[in-house]
Amino acid sequence: MGAVNTKYELGGINHLALVCSDMKRTIDFYSGTLGMPLIKTIELPADLGQHFFFDCGNGNTIAFFWLADSPDAAPGIAAPKGLPDEGELASAVGSMNHVAFAVPPEKFDEYYDRFTSEGIKVSQVLNHDDSAFGVSRHVYPGTFVRSFYFQDPDGVLLEFACWTREFTDADVAHEPKTAADRRVATSP
Repeated sequence: MGAVNTKYELGGINHLALVCSDMKRTIDFYSGTLGMPLIKTIELPADLGQHFFFDCGNGNTIAFFWLADSPDAAPGIAAPKGLPDEGELASAVGSMNHVAFAVPPEKFDEYYDRFTSEGIKVSQVLNHDDSAFGVSRHVYPGTFVRSFYFQDPDGVLLEFACWTREFTDADVAHEPKTAADRRVATSP
């Protein structure tokens, strides 16, 4: 959508690498629930663990490490504790807050209904816009993306999202915040 990288010829995301606690359960969720084919498995040397890759469309993959010595999950630090419509958005600096998968706009409502009918806990549909709240109840010309959120078995926050309009120069209008603007104490 819009701007083109003129410095490097990037073709999207090759893969995102996350960490899971149970590779079998991760396969059941990503291949079973979300329908992503498992396309590559790696057994790491010296019994360190495993690294598995799932096809998430258009040549992009999401990968998971199962590492024998990984610490337990840290909700609210490594990822949000819950869903954004429950008021959960915070995660630590350097964490990966969520992964948004692109879905076709014409299938968005069908996918939401499918999730709810399958009993998967999902957020409300959020029509993201530039209003004071950042979301609207209905889609209108100011809506730029529609989405809903859910979590995988390890609490990774995931999103199905679809763009609803093209971006223009007017969409880049905010002064960037700095570390000094944070409300929490920063380490030296």
